[in-house]
Amino acid sequence: IENNSLPKEIDIVTALHACNIATDDAIDFALKHEAKYIVLVPCCQAEVAAILKKNRSQLDNHLLGEIWRHPVHAREFGSHITNVLRCLRLQAHGYDVTATELIGWEHSMKNELIIAKKISKQNTEAAKKLDGLIQELGLKQIKDRFMLI
Repeated sequence: IENNSLPKEIDIVTALHACNIATDDAIDFALKHEAKYIVLVPCCQAEVAAILKKNRSQLDNHLLGEIWRHPVHAREFGSHITNVLRCLRLQAHGYDVTATELIGWEHSMKNELIIAKKISKQNTEAAKKLDGLIQELGLKQIKDRFMLI
């Protein structure tokens, strides 16, 4: 989203039930505008599950492949790992991150709340973990999106 009337720095960016990569778009916007706080409630994420499914044969002899062998597990693991990557990305950009429940599981299965507060310029250790996790899980197709601002 480009809007020249917006200031370079923004205090807070929020995204509520932002489906698939819309949460990542909100993160991109927040990083570009150096948001002091980011509050996200991600929703459906199918992208990583699809990549895991496509690459499943490459991990037939790897124990990690068992985590997403069955479609229901691939969907849930894909959703979970997407949010783990998002948290690491924010940490790599200098945010202190908390991931927790928004509401009880009895009300919604999509209730993860990610809260980030800018505390430093960057965190190279988190960046290394992010890159390593992407490599280990064979998610190279999405590396640029998670590594760039």
